[in-house]
Amino acid sequence: MDLTLRGPAYEWALWSTTVRVAVADPHALPSVRRLVDHELAAVERAASRFRADSEVRRLAHRGGRPTRISPTLAALLEAALSAAGETGGAVDPTLGNALAGLGYDRDFGEVLRSAGTDGFSVRVLRRPAPGWQRVELDLDALTVQVPPDVQLDLGATAKAWAADRCARVVADTLGLGVLVSLGGDIATAGPAPRRGWQVLVQDQPDDPAALVALPAGAALATSSTRSRQWQRDGRELHHVLDPATCEPVEPVWRSVSVVAGDCLTANTWSTAALVLGRQAPAALAAQRLQARLVAEDGAVHPLGDWPVEAEVSHGIPVPA
Repeated sequence: MDLTLRGPAYEWALWSTTVRVAVADPHALPSVRRLVDHELAAVERAASRFRADSEVRRLAHRGGRPTRISPTLAALLEAALSAAGETGGAVDPTLGNALAGLGYDRDFGEVLRSAGTDGFSVRVLRRPAPGWQRVELDLDALTVQVPPDVQLDLGATAKAWAADRCARVVADTLGLGVLVSLGGDIATAGPAPRRGWQVLVQDQPDDPAALVALPAGAALATSSTRSRQWQRDGRELHHVLDPATCEPVEPVWRSVSVVAGDCLTANTWSTAALVLGRQAPAALAAQRLQARLVAEDGAVHPLGDWPVEAEVSHGIPVPA
């Protein structure tokens, strides 16, 4: 996702995406980065599918036995399972094997570099995901049981949870208003600038853009069928899978952006909207969410009280 922030900002590459932070005081940015790096390192150790030493990877070798986990992974799993329940299973954390079978079994930059050169063939059959209900999490004992045929993928919720966490830690530790963006999953905490956090939202360079003003404490997430694409066996693939089939969702929407009180909620429903396809507007309206859906033909469909200041055409703001 292409994200333009107005105001002092600092950015760096991580997880095949871009981390961006913005605060009112640019002198605080180095301290902000140290805090954010610390939190993101804990999330990676807990939930990365691409690190052999991560907790999620180790769970795959536990044969379904109860396993003690860190508080960070417990919180991430609680978020993922709650998202699954709230969306009726449209967002499901048990798609790890399906993603690996489509070739997304390593850092996305490596997936793109190796596509067509590593002899890999698509192996996923059309079938339902194993199911989030089979994951047994005990928050009191900090243990989890994951069936042996399940590889967890927390990608649909972990970045959003991490953005919320980082924003809260920075605001609480430094007493600053802050915006944290992890590849376009945006969380804010503390006081906002006078006109709100000014964000230009655009998924791909040829997509319509919107200038959005986020008030203090608001969050925004954009999910896309276009931002992580690769080819295997002559087939165009992307990373948003339908749990009913374990195949990439039909691209009814190029992207869906949702504003909510926290990034986890925003990302849960922006992802669910891609999976729900034509049923997405009704589902988002039922949740009373502010959203912006960009159809495959580029048509923009705002929903609810979408906080847009202007739609943008060829770099020129136009009335929303």
